[in-house]
Amino acid sequence: MCEYVGMARRSGRIPWDAIRDDTQIAVDAPPAFAGPEDFWAFVDASVADYRIDRQAGQPVRLELWCETAGMVPQLARIGAEFGIACFSGGGFDGLTGKHNAALRAAAGVRATVVLHLGDYDPSGEHLFSSLAEDVIAFASAAGTEVEFERLAVTPEQIATYDLPTAPPKATDRRSFSGTATTQAEALPPDVLAAIVREAIEAHRDPTAHRQALAREAAQRRALHERLSRIDSEDPGAS
Repeated sequence: MCEYVGMARRSGRIPWDAIRDDTQIAVDAPPAFAGPEDFWAFVDASVADYRIDRQAGQPVRLELWCETAGMVPQLARIGAEFGIACFSGGGFDGLTGKHNAALRAAAGVRATVVLHLGDYDPSGEHLFSSLAEDVIAFASAAGTEVEFERLAVTPEQIATYDLPTAPPKATDRRSFSGTATTQAEALPPDVLAAIVREAIEAHRDPTAHRQALAREAAQRRALHERLSRIDSEDPGAS
């Protein structure tokens, strides 16, 4: 049934928004404040966190993807500096996530490059190829381009960093280019961070990045000054 429903969604017989893939839906309560002082503290904190789109002006739009959700926080910290979103999942059956990735790519004016990290094993290799093939196909149908780059784990990294290995599972009949498997979590955090940062910077225009940070800082200062004027004109606002 899952296979037939997936084929129907791919062909357009079942609309994408007719089925939800998530298992839990949560809706936060509307924003609420203890009083005016609490509100202005929130505004002040929002100004301090003000950011612009740090991918603006870059040659390609980047996304970070990983096989396991446990790696998302670390990757998100690295990507945040460059304004890059991080996602997990989207393997064999996560059609909604794949379709949404194509829609994000189609919404922009530049090609999108997905930097991916996953396990070096039969499942990891097929998860990556399945993700790439589907997203590229959906993006092509939407008239845009998406490229995929496999950042980790690679055989070269296993040898370079002497990563622990294990035999492939006997029950996994998928084709596999290696003779031993390695989990992505085997990469030391600092090594993983360096690999991801190097890949990001290879696609970034450093001048455009510095200019974006300068604009962001100037706009943040302007917002602080405007908030300060409001405060001085109305002492009850803070």
